[in-house]
Amino acid sequence: MRRIRRTAVLAAAVTAACLSATALLAPAQAASGRTAPEQAAATLAERALPSPESEINATGTPFTGTRPDGTVYGLIDAHSHLFMQDGMGGAALCGKVFSEDGIETALRDCPSHEPHGLGALLENLTRDGSPIGTHDTTGWPTFADWPAHDSLTHQQMYYRWVERAWRGGQRVLVNDLVTNGLLCSINPGTYQSCDEMTAIRRQAQDTYDLQAYVDAQYGGAGKGWFRIVTTSEQARRVIEEGKLAVVLGVETSEPFGCKQTLRIANCSRADIDAGLDELYDLGVRSMYLCHKFDNALCGVRFDEGSMGTIINAGQFLSTGTWWDARSCPADQPHDHNPGNGELPPALEDDLPPVLPLYPPGTVCNTKGLSGLGAYAVRGMVERNMMVEIDHMSAKAADQTLDILEEVGYPGVLSTHSWMDERYLDRLYALGGFATIYGHAAHEFVEEYERTAPVRDRYGAGIGFGFDMNGFGGTPPPRGDAAANPVTYPFRSFDGGTLLDRQTTGERTWDVNVDGVPHYGLVPDYVEDLRLVGGQEVIDDLARGPESYLTTWAGAEAH
Repeated sequence: MRRIRRTAVLAAAVTAACLSATALLAPAQAASGRTAPEQAAATLAERALPSPESEINATGTPFTGTRPDGTVYGLIDAHSHLFMQDGMGGAALCGKVFSEDGIETALRDCPSHEPHGLGALLENLTRDGSPIGTHDTTGWPTFADWPAHDSLTHQQMYYRWVERAWRGGQRVLVNDLVTNGLLCSINPGTYQSCDEMTAIRRQAQDTYDLQAYVDAQYGGAGKGWFRIVTTSEQARRVIEEGKLAVVLGVETSEPFGCKQTLRIANCSRADIDAGLDELYDLGVRSMYLCHKFDNALCGVRFDEGSMGTIINAGQFLSTGTWWDARSCPADQPHDHNPGNGELPPALEDDLPPVLPLYPPGTVCNTKGLSGLGAYAVRGMVERNMMVEIDHMSAKAADQTLDILEEVGYPGVLSTHSWMDERYLDRLYALGGFATIYGHAAHEFVEEYERTAPVRDRYGAGIGFGFDMNGFGGTPPPRGDAAANPVTYPFRSFDGGTLLDRQTTGERTWDVNVDGVPHYGLVPDYVEDLRLVGGQEVIDDLARGPESYLTTWAGAEAH
């Protein structure tokens, strides 16, 4: 296979680019006599890529080192899903993060979406932009309809797009291994096991395979920019080397087989211990104990609107019970109201036709943390794993925080705005870390400003929880972008990389027009946030990795 030609522009940029943040960062001298940025530039210039390949449209040298006070610097996405392609039976997300056979194979639509997208059940339930629920299925090289910010079933984290985010200053990515056995069982085209732990194991292996794939492009094991880490100290070293620290997490609805049927638990303490031990050995360091469906461990924070109706129907099919919601005071932590919607016509034959009625106003899930759930929380503490409390019902989150406060455990996370904000003070008091969902720019800044006082009390940095590849949607274009647009090319937040519009195949994306259709536009989104929220937002984002590592180190030291 022929290699793509290295352009004179790239060669010149990577050897001559100057980092404006050099005063903040202290690069170490390499054994070769070159500084770390010079060594990185040489490595990039010598790199060999398959052909054809996606462009990066970024020139410059990734920054290395630390601030003068020894803290790390960069951006963190604490919640995304690199390998949803192998979740939910293999057909819920079309396209791969990488393929040994090249981009033409990696970025293909699912066969089950033919003809013309009519077979894309999840896509057509959740997307409004395509006429009569269809989409162009060509993929590479035209990408007429996907990836897009509102296309939830097509790959958004192709590895070259992730590389562009790293080049733009990202230094931590938490890859949450994710699946849902029930959605797997009803999705057209499913061809893999619907067992949730089987899917988790497969995605963990995918992550290690990607690390090896990137390493091979840089000359061998340990030389690539994508580095899986299992301790906070490893992560710190990787960040100081100017690479991307990748942490494994788990977000699944019925871990270790801990589902419930008619409120009867289908797992034991022995299952929990064996499951936690296996996940730890795979490299997992953070985890959700419940997600979307009430399970044998805890109740969930409901979804709202039409999505709430769909997920509640899935809850019924999986557990034999609907969500049980009761009215509760608006001035206390509470859950979302699932509402009283109707099933979409496409699901009428698959899901229960009779839906429960819920009271208006604020409601709370009556189900909190079970005895098995409390045992699992304590098991995570014993293994120094970080506990994710997003998706827990208000009652379960409160009970989990009680346990962590009792033992003084700092390893608690809220990583994509799915926790009642009134719990933030307790989270930060423990030493925990929180991020904001990848909202539209104005919405992100509004949440940032609303939650700033509690962060300021504890000196905490902030990060993103993009939930990329997670069926949550990514930031749309800003409505007022025409009056104050991101101007291309622009400098990354740290000043070291020059980024132009990103091109893959025949398609070029622009954050002013397209929002964030894929991971490669994360740096563009950060620039958009700077325009909307000012430099203060960016400065707090740049402190996010240090805050995350402080939480992780505290959990390890407990």
